[in-house]
Amino acid sequence: MEYQSFKVEINNHIATVSFNRPEKSNSLHAEAWWEMKQVFEDMHDNPEVRVVILAGEGKHFCAGIDLATLMNIQQYDSTCEARKREKIRKFILDLQSTITAIEKCRKPVLAAIHKACLGGGVDIVTACDMRYCTDDAYFSIKEVDLGLVADIGTLQRLPTILNPGLVAELAYTGRNVKGEEAEKIGLVNRSFETREAMLTYVTKIAASIASKSPVVIRGTKEMLLYKRDHSVDDSLNYMAAWNAGMLLSNDIQEAFAAFMQKRPAKFEN
Repeated sequence: MEYQSFKVEINNHIATVSFNRPEKSNSLHAEAWWEMKQVFEDMHDNPEVRVVILAGEGKHFCAGIDLATLMNIQQYDSTCEARKREKIRKFILDLQSTITAIEKCRKPVLAAIHKACLGGGVDIVTACDMRYCTDDAYFSIKEVDLGLVADIGTLQRLPTILNPGLVAELAYTGRNVKGEEAEKIGLVNRSFETREAMLTYVTKIAASIASKSPVVIRGTKEMLLYKRDHSVDDSLNYMAAWNAGMLLSNDIQEAFAAFMQKRPAKFEN
């Protein structure tokens, strides 16, 4: 499909999705937010796609929400305060659903972050499965400096990634976290000296994932997300039910045959 604010390329079962508003530091206006949801729903449904790399064109990864879009909240006018607040609530829920579409995508999403990752950009990467960055990348929960409580995912997902006390520090101060610190605190898996080195490594990881059974990768993502929000006992029970339905797949036979024959496995999409 053709997109206006995103560049999408699919090669060897790897989809590279890039923010494509470099003239605006890849900040997202209203149309881009709604389009991003469509992009990840398309990746979710596309059988050719087994893994997604999320990157940014131009100088920055993503500067978050376009401030003009944020200021347009004034358009939700009404002579009734309740109806006005109802419209604002729907606007926030719609933005949240866009971020959640990344998380709900059945395919693993690897964020490749360079330079600015601010505000909504942090919301976006917290919904990704893995994060990688350049040493000159910088992350900031910028909403605090704009008179806002971050409201579309950062405060809900980041405490499952970082120490809660550190999350509080970043949310209260809005300070920048540079690439090397991001690696040290576990915000990203690795930080790289250059964007080229980062993309080479991320593509290698994506290729490794794409070579595995798509059914297994999709099931693994499902289990990891389920465990995040449930107890160990609940998660084990769900795992048993899942594998009772999925264990007898063609993929397990192909994986064993490939191992015995010392050849790469070939799986259906």
